[in-house]
Amino acid sequence: MWPLAALLLLAPSSGHAAALEKPTLSLRPPWTTIFKGERVTLRCDGYHPLVVELRPISTLWYLGHLLLPSHGRSIEVQTPGVYRCQTRGAPVSDPVHLSVSNDWLILQAPYAAVFEGEPLVLRCRGWYDQAVHRLHYYRDGRALRPSGSAANYTVPQARAADSGRYQCSGTMRLPLESAPMFSAPVAVTVQELFAAPELSAGAGAGGPVLRCETRLHPRRRAVRLQFAFYKHRRLVRRFDWAPEYRLPAADAGELEAHWCEAATASRSVRKRSAGPRLPGRGPPSDPAATAQGPKAEPPAPGNQPLSFRKPLPPTSAPSVTSAPDAASAGPRAPAGRAPDAAPAACAPKTPPNPATGALKPEVDLLLREIRLLKALLSRVVLGLSGPQASPEPPTAPGTPQAPGTPQVPRAEAPETRAGS
Repeated sequence: MWPLAALLLLAPSSGHAAALEKPTLSLRPPWTTIFKGERVTLRCDGYHPLVVELRPISTLWYLGHLLLPSHGRSIEVQTPGVYRCQTRGAPVSDPVHLSVSNDWLILQAPYAAVFEGEPLVLRCRGWYDQAVHRLHYYRDGRALRPSGSAANYTVPQARAADSGRYQCSGTMRLPLESAPMFSAPVAVTVQELFAAPELSAGAGAGGPVLRCETRLHPRRRAVRLQFAFYKHRRLVRRFDWAPEYRLPAADAGELEAHWCEAATASRSVRKRSAGPRLPGRGPPSDPAATAQGPKAEPPAPGNQPLSFRKPLPPTSAPSVTSAPDAASAGPRAPAGRAPDAAPAACAPKTPPNPATGALKPEVDLLLREIRLLKALLSRVVLGLSGPQASPEPPTAPGTPQAPGTPQVPRAEAPETRAGS
């Protein structure tokens, strides 16, 4: 049994444990995928107190949920799985997933998280370092490098868009050149270095003060950022370490026109904010939209502006809409037009007369009366223009007439009706 003093030293207070940061787990060589039979070295860097004990324990190692027997700062492993370490009084470290492959070709990715602005290096490796020819890299199924001889694929300054599932392909001479072989896909995620900054406005002794605030990733708290301030597209303060900017008195009434930008010292990562947060206002506006000027939005249906312009007449011919007939289910031709008439595009254009269909019966009756009157007048004119015959005594009824003698009808007096 251990001495009581040793047990007390192994169980630190909760406040001291909370003050310590996670230890850092590193991998040498720095790849998460190895071939079967190879070994890698894991090292745990963190707080290691100097304690004199009968059985000093400075580091704990875990493979999954299994506690390993080793207690040194570094161990050699060749078993696949998820490794973690813990130093006395500190939380457990972030995991490292080690993969062991028996393929001819593997894609090796870095064990540590890659952040924005940092280089991303991938390595396509043949079985026990055999040379790989006709090398190609892919991200999410799309080719990144058509061909090349370099074994590594490098992104000098990684971005969030570089995240995805990577894969490589190539050929090897075994002893003849083989067919193209593909590695297993490896998921790569580019971590966000810091969030997009937020611009807030507050009151100061000499006038309004703008403050550009952002949050660094917990693993990159040591990174220092610089801040710049803009009004529309004009730079009003260059990049500086101070996140505050005091507005001049002339710009105090234009707070909403300002925005800020946060960047690393090398400018490899730059992010800008929206408009400032003002008390009692809505969400901040986008600086890109502010820089380009306000966009004209269509008014609501109830807020349409009044227009005093006369509407232009329609250029297309008016459409004819026929009312459905209860007696027939098919479409009916418009009134005044035969069903087999020529198309409207070929027919001569006539001004539309909406009363033509309604007056057609009266027009036909009038035309018939005109034709009858014309025939009667022509007969009268024909009778008046012929030779006048001498008056003859009236012929008794039944007396025969000579052939060829025209029989002129006797004019009868108009009949007098009662009441005329």
